[in-house]
Amino acid sequence: MVRQRIGLLGGSFDPVHVAHIALANAAQRDINLNQVQLIPAANPWQKKHLGASATQRLAMLQLAVKPYPKLTVNPIEIQRGGSTYTYDTVSQLTDQAHYFWILGSDQLQNFHTWHRWQDILNYVDLAVAQRPGSSLLPAPELQQYLQHQGKTISIIDFAPTPISATLIRKRLQQHQSVANMLPQSIEHYIKQHNIYQL
Repeated sequence: MVRQRIGLLGGSFDPVHVAHIALANAAQRDINLNQVQLIPAANPWQKKHLGASATQRLAMLQLAVKPYPKLTVNPIEIQRGGSTYTYDTVSQLTDQAHYFWILGSDQLQNFHTWHRWQDILNYVDLAVAQRPGSSLLPAPELQQYLQHQGKTISIIDFAPTPISATLIRKRLQQHQSVANMLPQSIEHYIKQHNIYQL
C-alpha cells in the first residue's frame, strides 16, 4: 500500500492570513503532498498571550481552508489542551502516512533547541520555506544529525512575504486596513466577533 504524503503546518494562527494559506498550497504543490493539515496550537510555549480564543482560531482556519480541497484543519493540539510541544503532536500520528513538518527558515535556525527535536525527526521529515532575513541552511547541530540519519530537508519554492499575524493584529488595533493580508471570510469573521480590538 502506498502511504499518503501529508504536510503538517503548525502555528498560533492568530489570525490565519494569506501567507499561511499560500505556504500550505506551495508545500502541497512542491512536495507532491496528498494533503496539508493546518494545526492550531493550544498554548504555544513561546507565546504568552493570544488575541483570539482557541475556538475562534479554529473557526477562522476552517473558513480559510474551505476553498482548498487539499487543505484541512487538524485540531489535535487544541483538543489535547495545555502547553503545546511539537513532539507531543507528532508522536500521536498514525504510521499510515509519510509526514512532512512545514516550517519557515527562521524556525529552521533554532529547530535544534525545540523540545525533543531529535525524537521529532523520527516521525517527520522537514520541509522549509524561505523567510525574510534567515538562511535556508540548517544550524550545524541539525545538519550533522540529518547527515548521520541520512535524512534531507525538502525546500518549498515560496517567495518570502512581510505579512505576519503580529502586523495584522497591530493594524486591526489601530483601525488600519488589512486589505490583501487576510482572506475576506477571515476579515469578516474578525469584525463580526470584534477580535483584536483594543
